[in-house]
Amino acid sequence: MAAFARADAAADPSFAEILALRPHLAIAPEVGLMVDGVPLARIAAEHATPTWVYAASAISGRFRALASALAEANLDARIHYAMKANDALAIVRLLGSLGAGADVVSGGEFHAARAAGIAPSDIVFSGVGKTEAELRAALAAGVGQINVESAEELAMLDALAAAMGRRAPVALRVNPDVDAGTHAKITTGRAENKFGIPIGEAPALYARAAGSRALRVRGVAVHIGSQITALAPFRAAYARLAELVRALRAEGLPVERIDCGGGLGIPYRNEPAPSAAAFVHLLRETLGPLGATLMLEPGRWLVGPAGLLLARVVLEKHGTSRRFVILDAAMNDLIRPALYEAWHAIVPVAAARWHAPATPADVVGPVCESGDTFATARMLPALPPGELVAILDAGAYGAVMSSTYNARPLAAAVMVRAGEAAVIRRRQPVEALIAQDVIPHWLASG
Repeated sequence: MAAFARADAAADPSFAEILALRPHLAIAPEVGLMVDGVPLARIAAEHATPTWVYAASAISGRFRALASALAEANLDARIHYAMKANDALAIVRLLGSLGAGADVVSGGEFHAARAAGIAPSDIVFSGVGKTEAELRAALAAGVGQINVESAEELAMLDALAAAMGRRAPVALRVNPDVDAGTHAKITTGRAENKFGIPIGEAPALYARAAGSRALRVRGVAVHIGSQITALAPFRAAYARLAELVRALRAEGLPVERIDCGGGLGIPYRNEPAPSAAAFVHLLRETLGPLGATLMLEPGRWLVGPAGLLLARVVLEKHGTSRRFVILDAAMNDLIRPALYEAWHAIVPVAAARWHAPATPADVVGPVCESGDTFATARMLPALPPGELVAILDAGAYGAVMSSTYNARPLAAAVMVRAGEAAVIRRRQPVEALIAQDVIPHWLASG
């Protein structure tokens, strides 16, 4: 099977290199892979598989690193967690307890943020397609900021706020036409994307908003994409944003806030990614001199490395030229590899497997789609039925994008803190999959 190995297999990090970059993980001869001192084998035994596992220490540590970097740079900045990355209430509550607000993109996320304890005034409502009902609910609750993405949305919000006798706090999300250099499906700041107001049209619209009695215009916002692993696109976008702020102020228009968005990437494989300190240094250089309150909306950067998907091997299938490791997890659980060709580290849980001979294997799930593939030609040891594996860096855009395709119930989720594991989302019963279905009377059996 050696001939089947990928040409770039040497670029994949070893198990030891993977472990060294993830301090919340450890391997012990007796119990195998652990998350913050809790053996994954124990979690599998108690909660079955597939199961999402999150390390609270990793989330807290990353938040504190970013907050400390902002404080050391003497920046007036606020962190709003982008809930689209992972909306588990326990995760939102944890980040809220550390001082984070929330960035939401739907009425459902707004409701979940409040249920997790985030004050409405600490919520930023983003998104290109907010409905009238969602905007009314946000205004009634006292939302902190609404990021408006078009002239049409601004007119709708103006009318709604006036009818309700409210003054809506708004920022204009501008599109700087900057290529973030990321996957085409997650770039949001180019001219052809659906998001934001063309930056050339922003001054006139900002002036219109500032003149409305029903709107309180707070500032400008930008978000150029997700999983950005270079600082150059941020520098280009923030430079254009700084020019806009200076132009608005030159016209006598107030700009109190600059919403910098999110998008800071993480190293899934072994690619370089900016540190919190490097990103904050860029903020200080480009936007710091403007003296406005900066708002950051990280999602993946905070929670991505903290999570993994724990799965069990159903069987190994050997073809004429390929080895397939079939898991009980599938693309309905973690769709990123199928959707984005995303790379995730996959490691055995049993310690003995870490030093066993490895051969190429396709790691796949049981869903009836050829795209139900987590990895191709990945160098892995023999993994007979019953062995456990961990798919790493799955804390962002994993559980939140899950589905019940092939009538597969949603997986359970567990959070680990200080050696204790607690369920934070129960496994969905199979019965719940059909509980909302209704058979009309004309199909009922006689």
